[in-house]
Amino acid sequence: MSFDFKNKNVGITGAAGIHGIGFAIAKMFLKCGANVFICDLRKEALDEAAAELKKYGTVKAYVTDVSKPESVTGMFEEAVRDFGYIDVFINNAGVYPQAMVCDMSADQWDMVMNVNLKSVFLCAIECRKWMEHGGVILNAASYAALLGSAGSGAYAASKAAVYNLTKTLAAELAPYGIRVNGYIPGVIETGMTKDVIECKKEELTDAIALRRLGKPEDVAAAVCFLASDNASYLTGMFMEISGGKFCVQNPDFAWKWNEKMPAMLP
Repeated sequence: MSFDFKNKNVGITGAAGIHGIGFAIAKMFLKCGANVFICDLRKEALDEAAAELKKYGTVKAYVTDVSKPESVTGMFEEAVRDFGYIDVFINNAGVYPQAMVCDMSADQWDMVMNVNLKSVFLCAIECRKWMEHGGVILNAASYAALLGSAGSGAYAASKAAVYNLTKTLAAELAPYGIRVNGYIPGVIETGMTKDVIECKKEELTDAIALRRLGKPEDVAAAVCFLASDNASYLTGMFMEISGGKFCVQNPDFAWKWNEKMPAMLP
């Protein structure tokens, strides 16, 4: 299955990290013929990402604070001036602070909710305004949205809210010809997950049926599918990109069983 996004304009938040999911998504859309605009709050990293992505096609970069209404509105207005219209928008920006809920300050809690959740709300408002001929919105959730995570409760709460907001938006924006779906990455090797993976790589891998960690490109391929005409009858749903993480209670069982089999055979 191939994806053709020629003459399509695609926006992605949180795409500054060249080893991250947002960057991989931008790169794949460019390779499929799209024009891409990326945004992030980190100007230096954003400029670096844009310079690298321009090897693959037309790219614009906008410094944006996705938690601030005026910044989000300004970013969309710039994108429309530069591209004329928007076809696909991906809410990929997120923060992942690790802290016990009762040890967090109210300001820290608000920061997580603003970046991970409020940004989706703000960008949805703008998408309804500028996707005059229909379009696609894709929102990043997390396994923490399905199963809470001790030590990152604020993150889990924000992503659970994104999960439900996505389904509501799918219904409310359907009359505008806008499809809204989400994606749930499993354990993906990025700068954000580097420290966690280094601490407990074996434990994390044992929970995955395919027994390997994901790459940003694994997520990018799924996102391109969800944005494509191949997924034209999909809305209000989430795609798990996890290698079968927790698909059963004991995903490592088959691997251990197969290791024992030679000794059990006559």
